[in-house]
Amino acid sequence: MTDHLTYLFLGLGNGAVYAAIGLALVMTFKSSGVVNFATGAVALYCAYTYALLRSGELMIPIPGLPKTVDLGQPLGVAPAMIISLIIAALLGMLFYALIFRPMRNASVVAKAVASIGLMLFIQSLIALRVGTDPVAVAAIIPLKTFNLGDTSLPTDRFWLAVIVIAIAVVATLVYRYTRFGVATEAAAESEKGAYLTGLSPDRIAFSNWALSSAIAGLGGILIAPLVTLNPIAYTLFIVPALAATLVGNFSSIWLTVVAGIVIGCLQSEAINLQTSYSWVPKAGVAEFVPLILILIFLVFKGRALPDRGAVIRQPLGRAPRPDRFLIPAVLGVVVAVIALLATAGSWRAAIVTTMIFGVLGLSQVVVTGFAGQISLAQLTLAGVGAFSVSVLNTHLGIPFPFAPIIAALFAGAIGLIVGLPALRVRGLPLTVVTLALAVFLEAFWFRNPSLNGGTTGSPIDDPRLFGMSLGIGSGEAYPRMGFAVLCLVVLLACALFVAWLRRSRLGMSMLAVRANERSAAATGINVPVVKLAGFGIAAVLAGLCGSLIGYQQTLATPDPFTVFVGITVFALIYTAGVTSVGGAILAGIMAPGGVFYLAFDRFINLGDYYTLISGVLLIITVMANPDGIASRLPRIPFPAVRIRRPVAVDTTGAQGETPQPNVTDHTALAIDGVGVRYGAVQAAEDVTLKVHEGEIVGLIGPNGAGKTTVIDAISGFAPATGTVVLDGLDLGAKRPHERSRAGLGRSFQDVELYDDLSAAENIAVGATNGGDDTRVAVLLAMLGLDEHSKTEVSSLSQGQRQLVSVARVLASKPKVALLDEPAAGLDTNESRWLGLKLRAACADGTAMLLVDHDMDLVLTLCDRVVVLDLGRVIATGTPAEIRDNPEVVRAYLGVPADTAVDLHHDGVPELMTQESTP
Repeated sequence: MTDHLTYLFLGLGNGAVYAAIGLALVMTFKSSGVVNFATGAVALYCAYTYALLRSGELMIPIPGLPKTVDLGQPLGVAPAMIISLIIAALLGMLFYALIFRPMRNASVVAKAVASIGLMLFIQSLIALRVGTDPVAVAAIIPLKTFNLGDTSLPTDRFWLAVIVIAIAVVATLVYRYTRFGVATEAAAESEKGAYLTGLSPDRIAFSNWALSSAIAGLGGILIAPLVTLNPIAYTLFIVPALAATLVGNFSSIWLTVVAGIVIGCLQSEAINLQTSYSWVPKAGVAEFVPLILILIFLVFKGRALPDRGAVIRQPLGRAPRPDRFLIPAVLGVVVAVIALLATAGSWRAAIVTTMIFGVLGLSQVVVTGFAGQISLAQLTLAGVGAFSVSVLNTHLGIPFPFAPIIAALFAGAIGLIVGLPALRVRGLPLTVVTLALAVFLEAFWFRNPSLNGGTTGSPIDDPRLFGMSLGIGSGEAYPRMGFAVLCLVVLLACALFVAWLRRSRLGMSMLAVRANERSAAATGINVPVVKLAGFGIAAVLAGLCGSLIGYQQTLATPDPFTVFVGITVFALIYTAGVTSVGGAILAGIMAPGGVFYLAFDRFINLGDYYTLISGVLLIITVMANPDGIASRLPRIPFPAVRIRRPVAVDTTGAQGETPQPNVTDHTALAIDGVGVRYGAVQAAEDVTLKVHEGEIVGLIGPNGAGKTTVIDAISGFAPATGTVVLDGLDLGAKRPHERSRAGLGRSFQDVELYDDLSAAENIAVGATNGGDDTRVAVLLAMLGLDEHSKTEVSSLSQGQRQLVSVARVLASKPKVALLDEPAAGLDTNESRWLGLKLRAACADGTAMLLVDHDMDLVLTLCDRVVVLDLGRVIATGTPAEIRDNPEVVRAYLGVPADTAVDLHHDGVPELMTQESTP
């Protein structure tokens, strides 16, 4: 027992640093909405500054100038610490001013990606200025000990934890009871509100960035005597710190600090378990602690789909549809073959590396560019492929090409495991999961000799096919043309596959999920399956890349697959263009060891600055050009190779007289006793209504009556009591996408289109649940959208977007369509015209439940009208009956029922027919 207590106590040091960095993360997020991945790098910079000041030198961070300035004599602890913390505070304000203040309106994910670029920049800058050799720092806290049983323990860990806890207490009091703290909370809630009350959000953010950077720097300084200064290790302190911050929900200082200290203690105890018990793995257990904590927390906290009003949209740049890619592919192969034949030695090796990393770029395009999941583990998954090939070759005797295929499939299985948290979480927390997993796999597998890893590497046999060696060769023959051709074939196959994927239904579904998960589910897309497909496919591609890297090096070693290299490669892929095949190929050219890298190193001697430049480019890309460099390259108008046969379009209902209502007695939709409660608020109560086949039923009521809540309950987006029956099928236990596939379509109040897709592709996504190209063409013609079929919907007018939204619902010919304010943004003539088209669609076999504030449209189009007020049905009848109903007038005008009767005789109900929001 004493042994366990000893290790738990020793973990207080690292735990205190995690807590300090976590506290800094909370402060920056509170003030500016930035989850700063560079916080650990700031702590590292401050620690190095302190160490150099103690030896009488000051680090100069500007390349080209002397690395340090001699101060004449070493500084004492207090002055060195004060100067270091002032520098950290100034750096924090500088970073906010140059990067994050211009991005204040960007998404949390975009800001986080920019901070990843900043982390790369700071870490590589430190390595350039002071090197990567470990630096020892003299003790700051007096070295005293106390006895715990027979063990003598140092007290510095305890005092380090006490200092961080004291800072947390002060920070809590400041944020809770001072004007500065209240102002920070107010600015975090509403920047506009802060301006209106005389507060300056910029000044508040500058102050918080200065304080948070100083606190992170203090943690770096205090841990320096306990953990030898090492650039990469310090930078990755951000992983357990992020785990602690997630526990604190990026808002609670106390939960964050306690979680950070606990993580440090548990990691120390994990090391004890490794040495004490043979059944415990000998590597990676400490790295597993933050990973499992993150997973447990996110699984319990997460939701399968975002709530209404909390839809996450990630501006990752446009993903253009590659309509003409065969000719560019052929030209690309010709250029690559000529380049390989014309070069030798290091230049041919650089071309080979370009092709290999092009495959990794395609992997990132699938998971991030298409599926919208920011993954920092793709190079780690490539490492899984490389080490798996080694095991398959040397231990199981499986030859090429079966070994790399099996290895890629195994990497795909790991990718599916990586993607499991995406079923309940999205956005930034998922990015943290992938980073934590990358750290864990590197320690647990790649650097673990007992798992065929370790620093010495694991051998891989040369690939052979039909008795012919495709190995990379050695000596003057390095790299052999056979291996280069192998890499080119793999790259070509992967690029054609990714181009096809973008054009496929699955690819469009991925982009739909990336754009809007709720809307995607409403069109029948199984969001969890699509997410997992994105992770799995991307991991298979990464595994193929890893196999090629293993064949290139003839053995699997951990160095090419380190977490930091993976982050660097992610930065390059994002910079090149993470949403297109062309961006992936460009990323391969820009990759470490690729053609650009060799040119930089040979001609302008900037090879050592490559990581630093990558970080800067990533920041600029996120700030100014999310589409990446590839989007700025000139596009050659290649002719289409495939002959497109015109689709015969039957525009019945698109022109001419509107079909008359043909209502039958068959019940298409019946809801009985539906109720929805959000906490203490009863949003809907005992709602009962029916929609018959061929019928359009209006659902109206004042603002806040619960109309959209009822639509959410029917379509499965809100937990509800009561029953929902569609054409005799009880939908109670079915999820949103299953209800859509059963024949229940819906639109959304705020349209929620997929802005990265064209109008035709948006409608085609709706046709995933049924329908075909002919149906899409019919709807485009019927709604007058023919000329906009290839236009991205983000550039359409509001009225046109509404029409696309309606067409997407009708694309699969649903049995019942739930239309939530389809006439919003339309003028009177457009609204009437839309009514005619809806009646034509109804005659085509789709019954409708229509919610809209345009009373003229509702009362002239609908066969029956249901009126809600305060979540309850107050009236049901024909439009004429509803127009004359005193209860309805009371609900809209807010007057007693008897007064409403008198107002009716004065003609007040005519107000209901005006095209305005009640």
